[in-house]
Amino acid sequence: MSSFTQTLDAAWQRTGSLLCVGLDPEPAKFPAAFAGRADAIFAFCRDIVDATAPYACAFKPQIAYFAAFRAEDQLEQLIAHIHARHPGLPVILDAKRGDIGSTAEQYAREAFDRYRADAVTVNPYMGFDSIEPYLEHAGKGVIVLCRTSNPGGSDLQFLETGGKPLYQVVAQLAAQKWNASGELGLVVGATFPKEIETVRGIVGEMPLLIPGIGAQGGDVEATVRAGRNAAGTGMLINSSRAIIYAGKGDDFAAAAARAAEDTRDRINAFR
Repeated sequence: MSSFTQTLDAAWQRTGSLLCVGLDPEPAKFPAAFAGRADAIFAFCRDIVDATAPYACAFKPQIAYFAAFRAEDQLEQLIAHIHARHPGLPVILDAKRGDIGSTAEQYAREAFDRYRADAVTVNPYMGFDSIEPYLEHAGKGVIVLCRTSNPGGSDLQFLETGGKPLYQVVAQLAAQKWNASGELGLVVGATFPKEIETVRGIVGEMPLLIPGIGAQGGDVEATVRAGRNAAGTGMLINSSRAIIYAGKGDDFAAAAARAAEDTRDRINAFR
C-alpha cells in the first residue's frame, strides 16, 4: 500500500496538476436543486469532486463545514467516494488538530480510521508529543501549520525565538527532528510568497500545502516560483470557494470544472 507522499508524488506526475480542490460546503450557497435534501452536503461535494477530479492532484475537505451541520456521516461517505471513484488522488482532512498526546491519539483515529483520510492538518503549538500520535499511523501524512495565510498569523508566527521568526523554527523542527516517518508536510500561505521561498529553502523537498490563491487573493506566479521543488512539483496549491462556488445554477459542476481547469493551467504556466 502506497504512503501519502508516494501517492502524492504519483498524482503530481500522472495528473500534471498541483491544484488541491478544497471542499468547504455551505448549504446556503448551494444551487436550489439541493434544497431540502437530507444528503445535500454529500451530493453537492460529490458532484464537485467528479467534475474537478481531472484537474486536481488532491482534495481537502474542511471538517468544520461538515460537523457544523451534523454531516460527519456525509464526510465519511464523501471520502469513501473519492477513494472509490478517483483512486490515487489523496484526501487531506483539514482539521488543524492540536492537543496533548492522549487526545491526539483519538484525533488520529478519527482522521485515519473513521474518515480514512490520507493526511491531516495539525497545529504544532503544543510541541512534538502532540504530533507524534499521528505519525504512528504508517503511511499517513501529517501537515503542520507553519506560516498561515490569515492576517493574524503574524501575531505569533513572526515572534523571534533564537534570533529567528517562530515559523522558521517550526519549519526546521519539522524537517530535521520531527519527520522520522518521511510523511510530514507544512502549511504555508500563498499570501506570503517570500516566506514560502524561505520555508522551501529550509525543508528541501517536503510537500507544502499552500492555501490562499483563490478568495484570499494570493499571487499564483509568485507562489509557484517560490514554492516549487527541484522537480517542479512539491506543492498542493489549494483553492476552495473560487472553484466550488464558481457557478450558482444547474451548471454549477461544469462551472467548477472550468474554474479548476483554469486554475490548474495558471499554476502550470509558471512551473
